[in-house]
Amino acid sequence: MQSSTELRSLLNRIDHRGYPAYKDTRGAYQFPGYILSIDHVQGDPFASPSKVSVRVAGRTAGFPRELYGGDYQRIALQDELTRQFGRRAEQFAFKAKGSGKSGLISVSRCSQEVLERTACRIDPKSGDIVLRMEIGFPANGRTINARELEKILFDFVPECVKYALFYKNMDAKRLRTIVDLAEDQHYIREMLPQMGLCAFVANGSVLPRESGISPRPMKGGVRFQSPKELEVTMELPHKGKITGMGIRKGITLIVGGGYHGKSTLLKALELGVYDHIAGDGREYVITDNTAVKLRAEDGRSIQKTDISMFINDLPNGKDTVGFCTEDASGSTSQAANVVESIEAGTSLLLIDEDTSATNFMIRDELMQRVIHRDMEPITPFIERIRELYDDYGISTVIVAGSSGAYFHVADTIIQMDRYVPKDITAYAKKEAKAYPAVSGPEAPAEQPDFHRCPRTAKGFRENDRIKMKTMGRESVMINKESIDLRYVEQITDSEQVTALGYCMRYAQKNIMDGKKDLRQIVDELERVIEKGTLAALCESSSSISCMAMPRRQEIFACFDRYRSLKM
Repeated sequence: MQSSTELRSLLNRIDHRGYPAYKDTRGAYQFPGYILSIDHVQGDPFASPSKVSVRVAGRTAGFPRELYGGDYQRIALQDELTRQFGRRAEQFAFKAKGSGKSGLISVSRCSQEVLERTACRIDPKSGDIVLRMEIGFPANGRTINARELEKILFDFVPECVKYALFYKNMDAKRLRTIVDLAEDQHYIREMLPQMGLCAFVANGSVLPRESGISPRPMKGGVRFQSPKELEVTMELPHKGKITGMGIRKGITLIVGGGYHGKSTLLKALELGVYDHIAGDGREYVITDNTAVKLRAEDGRSIQKTDISMFINDLPNGKDTVGFCTEDASGSTSQAANVVESIEAGTSLLLIDEDTSATNFMIRDELMQRVIHRDMEPITPFIERIRELYDDYGISTVIVAGSSGAYFHVADTIIQMDRYVPKDITAYAKKEAKAYPAVSGPEAPAEQPDFHRCPRTAKGFRENDRIKMKTMGRESVMINKESIDLRYVEQITDSEQVTALGYCMRYAQKNIMDGKKDLRQIVDELERVIEKGTLAALCESSSSISCMAMPRRQEIFACFDRYRSLKM
């Protein structure tokens, strides 16, 4: 390891030289209170920024162990340190001048959700902190401007480190409050199954968002108030008594007129699998963390998925036990999504009528009389929904606005009226008696076959230079293959998509052998991540990208949409 003085001398030597001379700066340097590592140097000022990391020893950082002792506490603290560093870095971004990305200083941009990221990692044993950032090394044209880089590394970065990574310089009360919130959220999540609930929405929560493109809470938004019939109360470790709506396990129907808040409530439940920061409005909206939002997904590929629970006896004789297609219809895609969610271990399905295939969700009594059952290959979801709960322990929450068919099978019916929920179960059940119920299936479905053993894409192992590119939250490209993730709606951050790309690459190079099934592969991936963090998916410390932790369910979803894999 070299000293910061040696780095300063090196910068003076390479000033005004060609840009490739910046490569000489790679290495670790001891600064007062921390080690700065230049892990990767960009090829030119217009390329992806250089990767730089800072390591602060636990004793020097000084954070009390109770702030990072448990995983959920540690992740909350890491999230806050990343945000604090980011706020400081924004003040200095591009103050060092030059061409292209010269002067950029950036860390992961955290949204409303609290996620584990490679951007900041606290060692749970020693308390050591590693924070990763990207810096645009300054140049005039393609000539090194080392004086500007010196300002970044010796003035700007130390200032960010001082106020974001040293406990003595931070607001101790604020940090305690953030960790207390994480502990309360964890407590609710632990209590859900004990109370027979699959979700909880606290009174006073603000569910509407600022706009369709802003995740921040709507100013003046209607605060949530649970119907008395569905109210539950918990005693949290820090906040104390909290009351809200408990959504019981089983089948829950959310109904109401258009624009009254049905989909807003479902969206909050969908993202309730993650913890949220204070002030988000959904801090105490907590959902079973295995929940999966389902929808129709026309055009997606399906590979050897057993959809026979819902679709059988196709006119063309196509196999539905090992169903394959490169261009799924709405009904086949939604059937596959249900079965793949069971495979991924979900305990709760979230469905919005607006984004579902009508013929998959329901066949009313009149249609059943006109088109006889033996002429229809689809067994609609309504005929399997009770079976999913009774036999598989999978609850369902459905938003419906046009069909009352689910009134008969629902255990709980909630009406949204101007964003205010009302329990109308008794009334709806009474009215439903005047209408015929949809007849059930003639026999229960056989348990789906999950023995799918993917093989590595052709030529993958021989090609060590595998290019990956993340396109926001929509897709990740591996070499020339794009994995479409637009409709995996619980992906909340592009860094999760990056992590999914690395999961695909790591599994193909190190796990897949054509014998392990998909569940075994995902199990092994999770063990690798648990043992070595997300960084273990990267080939070297210099290649660690900005990643955020995806759930098990999203890892499965990515495999299921990877067309190059053959099961």
